[in-house]
Parts: sequence; C-alpha cells; structure tokens
Amino acid sequence: MSETLFKAAVVQASPVLFDQARSIERIADLTAQAATRGAKLILFPEAFVPGYPRGLGFGVVVGSRDESGRQLWQRYHDQAITVPGPATALLGEAACRAQAYLAVGVVERDGHTLYCTTLYFGPDGCLLGLHRKLKPTAAERIIWGEGDGSTLTVIDTLYGRVGGLTCWENYMPLARTAMYAKGVDIYLAPTADSRDCWQATLRHIAREGGCFVLGCNQFVTRSMYPEDLREQLCDSPEIMCRGGSAIVSPMGEVLAGPLFDDSGILYADLDLSEITRARFDFDVMGHYDRPDVFQLLVDEGPRDNRLEP
Repeated sequence: MSETLFKAAVVQASPVLFDQARSIERIADLTAQAATRGAKLILFPEAFVPGYPRGLGFGVVVGSRDESGRQLWQRYHDQAITVPGPATALLGEAACRAQAYLAVGVVERDGHTLYCTTLYFGPDGCLLGLHRKLKPTAAERIIWGEGDGSTLTVIDTLYGRVGGLTCWENYMPLARTAMYAKGVDIYLAPTADSRDCWQATLRHIAREGGCFVLGCNQFVTRSMYPEDLREQLCDSPEIMCRGGSAIVSPMGEVLAGPLFDDSGILYADLDLSEITRARFDFDVMGHYDRPDVFQLLVDEGPRDNRLEP
C-alpha cells in the first residue's frame, strides 16, 4: 500500500566532469545530505555520470570527423558506466544507506554505443529498472544512441508509481501519453534545458498528467571542466548551465524552485491525495480519454538488429 505523504528532493549540482568515480562519490554525498532532511525519493539530473558535455563538438562537422574528436569520444566512453556493474553497485549502496528511492541520470556504455539513461534504485539498493532516452536531440546524436520501447519504465514504489522521460523527450506527445497510460503518479523529468520556457513544460505535464513532476538540471560553469578542455569553450559563457530545477504539483502549481544560477537541493512534501483531486478535473487516461476516437500503439519489445542464425 502506498504512503500518501512523503518528501521528495531534486538535486541541482555539477558532476566531476569526465570522472566517473568522483561523480559517483558526489552522488553518494548529496544523497546522504538529502536523506538527512527526510527525502524518500531523490532525483539527479540527466547524464550526471560522467557529465553532459555541453559545448564540446567531438571534432565533428557534416561529412567528417577528426582524430582529436575520436580521442575525446574515447575518454567520454571510458568514463561511462555499464549496467549492471561496479558503478551501479555503488549507486545502489548510496540508495540503501539513504533508505530512499534514487533516480540518477547516467551515460550508459553498452558495447561501443553510449545511451543517455536514467537508473532507478530502491531503498534496499536494488536496481529496479532503467530508461534509455528514445531520441537524443541535435548534436547529442553524435555521442548517444537511441533507446527503444522496452525501457519506458514505471516503477511501483511505496509512494505511488514513478517514471518519466528525459529532456526533450517530454516534447513528444505520444511518449508522454505512453507514460500516462502506465499510471505514472510521480513524473521525473531530468534535463539539460535551462531555458525559462522549460518551466512551462514542467507545469503543462503536471496538469496534463495529473501527476507530480520533478524537474532536475545541473548547474555547471566553464571552470568546472577539465583544464585541458576549457580551450574548446573559450567562446562559451562562464555559466554553461544555469539549472532551473523545480517540483510541481498535479494542479500545475510550483512547490519548490525554480532554482537558477546556483547549486542546491530542492525539497517538497508530496501528498498523493492531490493526484485524485487533480484528476477529478481532468483524467487524461480516464474520463477524459476517447479510445473510440484515438488509439495509442506502443512497441515495448527490445530492438534487436542481429540477423537470425
């Protein structure tokens, strides 16, 4: 049975860019900090381990790639994590020590392809599931592969059903609808988008889905990058990502944040009974659904590009 009232936290921070081990140590420290405030669900931003490589081009222009870009790619690749593996074990230990559900954006390495992935851990430290970003945006497609429908994950927790989408996936109406159809109560929206208009997106999803929305972004400055990479960012502003993390109620009201231009942890007490009251007005997969007119077909099978023997 779900508990109706609990505290959630979103962590707006920077990883140690291009450093898997130290980024995981930072997650453990910040997770423990959130737990001391009573947080039972803790969310970290998109691609927190080993970082979102904003501003870096990996030596790519249309029609060609260069060797320095390949070397940077290998460096990024080597700091990504395998799932499951030693890194997920450490993240699970952090969740277990905090006695909280933990969701972390990572760059996942599967063979020689990287994915932008959200990992879900339970209070017992177990890896409960993952979501691979379906459609990397713009130049992200240079570094990340595409997920498939098999990881449209929603987790049953003590605090309702938890799931979500990453960054601009949230602009995909059918992807959002697939999450609503799975009965998501706490919608996680880790992102790298720090624009003011992203706040409208978070509030829209909350009202559309009748769910709590946890938006989470990094706060990163140019000086946080490894020193040898800063010369590639000489035309970039000092604040590379200004954040914008927030927590929104099912009625679309902002409960915490948005937090800009600084690191910090946002907290909010979530009352699951608010979901029922919000869906009295609008239940997107209930009394406001029209299955006689509209139908959603979702292929949740894993993609397998290998030929049958």
